[in-house]
Amino acid sequence: MRRVERSDIVDNQTYERERAALRQRVMGVKSRRRIHLGEHLTFLFENLETLRYQVQEMLRVEGRQAEQDVLHEIATYNELLGEPGGLGCTLLIEIEDPAQRDVLLRRWLELPAHLYLELPDGARVRADVDGRQIGDDRLSSVQYLKFACGGRVPVAIGCDLPGLELQAELNPVQKKALAEDLAS
Repeated sequence: MRRVERSDIVDNQTYERERAALRQRVMGVKSRRRIHLGEHLTFLFENLETLRYQVQEMLRVEGRQAEQDVLHEIATYNELLGEPGGLGCTLLIEIEDPAQRDVLLRRWLELPAHLYLELPDGARVRADVDGRQIGDDRLSSVQYLKFACGGRVPVAIGCDLPGLELQAELNPVQKKALAEDLAS
C-alpha cells in the first residue's frame, strides 16, 4: 500500500479551502473500513486517504507548517500502515464511563495479543502490536495494529481473550474496501 508522501500534503491555507470536500470523502472511506467488534471495540483500517487526512488535520489543529513538522507527521502516520500485503488499523476501545474504562483497560492488558483476522481458509493472523501503547498495568484506549495477511482479504475479525471471546464477519462492502487496500 502506498504511503503518504511529502507531495501529498498541502499547506494549511490550501487545505482549509479543500477541507470540507476532503472531509466528506474521507468519512465515506472510513465508514467502509470501520468494523465494530462487540460493545467496546472499533477497528478502523487505514489507507493512504485516511492517513493523508490525519496528517493534514494534525498540521491544521496544531498550526504547524515547518518542513520538519510536516515530515514528522508523515513518518508518524505512515507507521500505521501494514507492510506490503498487510493491513494496518487503529483500534479504539470505547468505554464511556471513566471508572469502568479504567477497570477494563487494566483487565484487558493482554487484549492486543488476542486479536486476529480470519482468512478465507480459516487461518487466523494475529495482530502485530505497537508495544509503546501497553503499560505495565494498563492498556491505552487507542491501539495501532498491523496484520500480515499475505495479500489475502480477511473474512472476519475476532478476539479470543478469555472472557471477551468475540467474532464479527466482514460484510461485502468491508471486504471490498480491504481488498482495494491490499491491491494498492
